Amino acid sequence: MKQLTKAEEEIMQVLWQLEKANVKSIIDFLPDPKPAYNTVSTIVRILESKGFVDYEKQGKGHVYFPVVQKSSYSNQSINKLVDNYFQGSFKSLVSFFVQKNDVDIKDIESILKEINKNK
Repeated sequence: MKQLTKAEEEIMQVLWQLEKANVKSIIDFLPDPKPAYNTVSTIVRILESKGFVDYEKQGKGHVYFPVVQKSSYSNQSINKLVDNYFQGSFKSLVSFFVQKNDVDIKDIESILKEINKNK
């Protein structure tokens, strides 16, 4: 699966949330300052060429929808982060967040419960 740019990821976040949308609807959902119509249209076409979105013809326009699930992309992105910055070690990732971000002990306990539940 290809990696997305920040702008592509922002459009995908909107499409994952809306499930189906035309370019105007995507723009309406984005925060101010709104990007130009042509900019969003170009990004959506790039996402289509990368295999992340597809479209249905609707009148004279297109309605776009995600082909790649958010969970699949998230999983790939997290694994890449762990590989690139933590030598493939999730333990190192967790240790980093505990040391650098004042993770609350209740959060750690909750994570451990989740891990034990999924064993």
